[in-house]
Amino acid sequence: MAADPLDCALDLMRRLPPTKIEDNLAGLIDLVPDLCEHLLSAVDQPLKVAVDREAKRDFLLCDYNRDGDSYRSPWTNKYDPALPDGALPSNTLRSLEVAANDAFNIYRELYFEGGVSSVYCWDLDRGFASVVLIKKTQDHSKKGQPMKGTWDSIHVVEVSDDKKNAHYKLTSTVMLTIETETEQTGRVNLSGNLTRQAEGSFPLDARDAQPHVCNIGRMVENMENKLRSTIEIVYFGRTKDIANELRQVVNASELKRRQQAQKDISSSIGRN
Repeated sequence: MAADPLDCALDLMRRLPPTKIEDNLAGLIDLVPDLCEHLLSAVDQPLKVAVDREAKRDFLLCDYNRDGDSYRSPWTNKYDPALPDGALPSNTLRSLEVAANDAFNIYRELYFEGGVSSVYCWDLDRGFASVVLIKKTQDHSKKGQPMKGTWDSIHVVEVSDDKKNAHYKLTSTVMLTIETETEQTGRVNLSGNLTRQAEGSFPLDARDAQPHVCNIGRMVENMENKLRSTIEIVYFGRTKDIANELRQVVNASELKRRQQAQKDISSSIGRN
């Protein structure tokens, strides 16, 4: 039985260096142009920043606010370049999108102290979907410190409700890149991505003008905390363990001396 070309392409993307994901994806599309749309929607890429000249605010580009070669701004609800027949959310959903952008703008400032965030919504046959995008870039090399990094998070939420309760299905992806370069270590690059899913049902509070914004915000906040903990404990912890196994901070003779001293102390305690 022949393998599915899309599965093979996605499997190849998972094995290629994450730091060159855009070049790898472009090369793969050149090889199999028939899979272009499927690959662009299935492969998460680092978020790019554009400027809404009318609103004079930055916004993030992704496949979810793209229509052809144009991208919709969450601030003015217009496409750039202009696209008269571009897809737009319904009036009700647009009101939710505006409230969500205001809420996550505050969330970004509290947790990231900078960066750019954007929220986009679109209608589904049964309910709606939204994507929450956050990008933070930090470059300490400009301050004389050899460290720079980028955090990109993409949270896609599918929502179905029955007026009293709503069910949410969240798929979150975090892409992290950290790079440092010194004369002692040379250039060190640590990068990768992590994807997790979560589902939940919450009541819709009639007293709240936009209850979906509160529920989605709560799920995104919890998921980002979990992803950050996983990256910090599992990935960085594991990298540190491997580095310590490959090269000790102290030399071998000093390490043996310390181990012998520990044995002498243990044996002395045992005799007493």
